[in-house]
Amino acid sequence: MATTNEYIEYVCDQIEGIGEVRYKKMFGEFMVYVNDKPVIIVCDNVPFVKKLECIEKDMKNAETGYPYKGAKAHYVLDIDNSEFCKSIVSEIEKVTEVPKKRKK
Repeated sequence: MATTNEYIEYVCDQIEGIGEVRYKKMFGEFMVYVNDKPVIIVCDNVPFVKKLECIEKDMKNAETGYPYKGAKAHYVLDIDNSEFCKSIVSEIEKVTEVPKKRKK
């Protein structure tokens, strides 16, 4: 089951206000960006964030999973808790770099 357009819009609405939020469809699923930095990968209507040291304490009780075959374990983000999500995504955004443009 691929992520629905309604769900990705909901994810973006939940973190609205912490920066410029956008999403991009990738391989049938979605990547959510804040200030052009990739912060959430959404696969099968499940939002995942990388296991980073900056969010380890806050996410210690979070479920983990694999967004796609061959991926490392990620935290599953409780997207229904908007304030918590904003806090987590803000921390991730601080330590994530803007991806470099690839030459074609």
